[in-house]
Amino acid sequence: MPTVLIEVRRHYSPAETTALIDAVHAALQAAFKIPAWDKDVRLVEHEPHRFACSSRVPDPDRFVHVAIDCFPGRSIAAKRELYRGIVANLAPLGIPAPCVKVLLRESAPENWGIRGGQAACDVDVGFAINV
Repeated sequence: MPTVLIEVRRHYSPAETTALIDAVHAALQAAFKIPAWDKDVRLVEHEPHRFACSSRVPDPDRFVHVAIDCFPGRSIAAKRELYRGIVANLAPLGIPAPCVKVLLRESAPENWGIRGGQAACDVDVGFAINV
C-alpha cells in the first residue's frame, strides 16, 4: 500500500520516466514484499531553480528525491534493503548513489482512506505489512 513520489531536477523521456518508476517499484516489491499490482508511484519533474539540493550532491541535475508513505510495521532490515535497492536500481539509469535521497514516512492505517473511502485499518490490503 505504499505511495511514492519521485522528484527530479531534469526532463526525462517517457521511456526513462517509466524506467525510473519501475526501478523504485521493483525495490519496494523486493524489500517490502508488496505485490506487483500494488503500484502507486508518481514522478514529478522540477526546473532546477525550483528544486534546490545540497551543494555536496556531485551531479545536481541527476538528483532524485524519493518520498515513500507507508503503513508502519516493516523491520529496519527491510527498510535498509529498500534504500539499497532503490540506489542499486537507479544506478543503471545513470543516477549515481550520492544523488539519491529516500524519505520513508510511516502513518497508521487509520490515517489512510482507500477503496471507496474506507479506513485502511478496516480492510484486508491483500498482503503482509510486517516484513
